[in-house]
Amino acid sequence: MFTQIQLENYASVLLWGLETARGKKFKRGEVVCLRFHLPALRLAEILYARLMEMGVNPVQQMVATPDMEHSFYHHADDRQLDFVPAGEKEFFKTLNGNIFLYAPAAITHLADIDSKKIGQAAIARKPFRDILTKREASGDFNWTLCAFTTKALAIHARLSQKAYTQQIVKACMLDDPSPVAAWGEIYKNIWEIKTWLSSLNVEYFQIESENIDLKVTPGKNRKWLGLSGHNIPSFEVFLSPDWRGTNGVYFADQPSYRSGNYVQGVRLEFKKGVAVKVAAHKGADFTKKQLAMDSGANKLGEFSLTDRRFSRINTFMANTLFDENYGGTSGNCHVAVGSAYVDSYDGNPAELTKAKKKSLGFNDSALHWDLVNTENKRVVAHLNSGKHTVIYENGEFSY
Repeated sequence: MFTQIQLENYASVLLWGLETARGKKFKRGEVVCLRFHLPALRLAEILYARLMEMGVNPVQQMVATPDMEHSFYHHADDRQLDFVPAGEKEFFKTLNGNIFLYAPAAITHLADIDSKKIGQAAIARKPFRDILTKREASGDFNWTLCAFTTKALAIHARLSQKAYTQQIVKACMLDDPSPVAAWGEIYKNIWEIKTWLSSLNVEYFQIESENIDLKVTPGKNRKWLGLSGHNIPSFEVFLSPDWRGTNGVYFADQPSYRSGNYVQGVRLEFKKGVAVKVAAHKGADFTKKQLAMDSGANKLGEFSLTDRRFSRINTFMANTLFDENYGGTSGNCHVAVGSAYVDSYDGNPAELTKAKKKSLGFNDSALHWDLVNTENKRVVAHLNSGKHTVIYENGEFSY
């Protein structure tokens, strides 16, 4: 498992990520929620001490164990699925930061649960995510997250726990003499790429690989995002497109673990922005129910590319945080069905009203599900001038 030095470095990188995401230092007396699964307790303890030293008020929340989660969904009636504790809304309205340490003791424990119940509980909690989205837009809140080795993750990734830990150490640069400085360099490189992409006047992108033939329309008033500090690690460059301009076929060759379910070989066929055909080699019923969760669940919320020259991740990790940043030999592209990122709006996100968001084609949903493709691919930008240019090929950006 992790050494003490690696854990201290992990804490430093996460705090760098949190402050980078917010764009400013945290003030004394502000509130930061520290959420964690039980296996990540030691890292949580180190972060708790660091937050106290910063003068902020940490609020620790341990995530439900797999048995608790299963009991909840197995026994819950509609009233219990929709239940929200008193004071929860007020808590979110005062929250300035959130750190999530993902360390699940199980990732397929909800396979026998009706996914409609999972969707209903997610919809019940969506108003709280909306509160945090508004607070993030105004600069009052931000977040970061990471993954921690567990036996369950290692087993599903077909790695030993030692090998899984080494992938995290390598990807997050935890053995670097100065991990925070190393992340600062990656930050500069990705800034150059997203600035270049945002400068292109693109009508639509055409993505082609062995099993993908997809047209994605960025839409008006968009900018590319990447390495904001939200995810540790993060090598992807992405935007939230105008969902209405999505047409063609997308295929996820990487498996996905979501809400205690295993899904493999997801194939989506889009027409006029809607996934009209949904299929999967495994977990097809779960996938269809997830994309029927609400009116926005079957539409595109994100389009992303990862350059293999930056990512140190070269194996499947059974964890979307790492898998969506896979480098390997051909990089990766991924899309997310469901909610869009409002900070992909090229303007002041605080001015992005619900009506304006809708008019610009920013999708809204209780779902946000990343589906990854690692096939060798070519991405062509078709410009409004009538010209076209290759922006991504053989796992690398062509800037």
